[in-house]
Amino acid sequence: MKIEWNSVKRLGLGAALVALVGAGGLWRVRAADPQPLYHVARDAAVGEAALRAAIDPLFEDAAMGDTRALLVMRDGEIVAERYAPGFGPDTKLLSWSIAKSVTAVLVGLMVADGRLAIDAPVPVAAWSQPGDPRGKITLRQLLQMTSGLDHVEDGEPIQSGDTVRMLFTDGAQDMRAYAEAKPLGQAPGAHFDYSTGSSIILSDLMTRMLTNSSDPDVRRRAMAMFIDGRLKAPGKLPSLTPEYDAAGTMIGGSMMHMTARDYGRFGELLRRQGRGPSGHQILPEKWVDFMRTPSKRNPAYGAHLWLNREGSESALMPGLAPTSLFGCVGHNGQYILVSPSQRLTVVRIGMSPHKEQRAAVKAALARVIGLFPG
Repeated sequence: MKIEWNSVKRLGLGAALVALVGAGGLWRVRAADPQPLYHVARDAAVGEAALRAAIDPLFEDAAMGDTRALLVMRDGEIVAERYAPGFGPDTKLLSWSIAKSVTAVLVGLMVADGRLAIDAPVPVAAWSQPGDPRGKITLRQLLQMTSGLDHVEDGEPIQSGDTVRMLFTDGAQDMRAYAEAKPLGQAPGAHFDYSTGSSIILSDLMTRMLTNSSDPDVRRRAMAMFIDGRLKAPGKLPSLTPEYDAAGTMIGGSMMHMTARDYGRFGELLRRQGRGPSGHQILPEKWVDFMRTPSKRNPAYGAHLWLNREGSESALMPGLAPTSLFGCVGHNGQYILVSPSQRLTVVRIGMSPHKEQRAAVKAALARVIGLFPG
């Protein structure tokens, strides 16, 4: 579950939660665009008419909610691109939980640098007392959502859940402290439990690898410099804009912004096994393999990345698209879908707050993907 941070700061918590319970909306008002971009390449691997026929329902069928941007890339080239009125190629769009996959890539860079170790206990001061069982939690377990921490992602009522509390109420000033204070609900590694808190803990951990300062501005600058130098510039993701809490911790579970094209380039980075647009190896291939490896507690989830497999929780479309397909998924229907066998990356950003709408969106995206040869 993810909510738009900047909008909440303007509207206040009450309005934010009302909107979340209702449409879960992106509340920024945008000027109407009488001619939004809609382009389909005539030399794509499939016919232009067939591709348009598959794309149009995503924007025109109310049963799918509200699609703001759709991008289809094959072999790294854009073959189809459509936006809703008021949105376009330069519009920065909120990631929601797509941010978790970006966070995992940043963690992989630090593992490659030797700053972090995948199976070592995570150095968290709040867990360092002798006998504290949380001191056994590893980086792998945080990435695979098996930390065992008692985090309630979606509460009933919604404002009682840990994610909303951490982002907007009693945990908002220092999200890291809120997430790390949670007790164990079960043994580390024993059970899959999707948790935005785990991503916040990872964000803080990375920041502490870069600076010993507790000054929020220093923390933000240290993380921003790392992102700019190691991912944003080499990956050609100029619009990538993470948000930070008041303590200077990157909100790495939910609040980053990119254009649809940059979301596509991020998907391509994973499809190309960590190689950027120029062919340079940005992220080790082994790390991408790790992100795509089914975790022991949920075969539909890797390391902060969803896999197109049946599992106790599955956010993709098993049975409707290739098993090798994987994706970054955000609250209310944000998708970066990558099909390596088809050399394909598909991005859909929008608002589909109801389960039935998201099921319809996934079926429509599967139809788009199914047009392309393997």
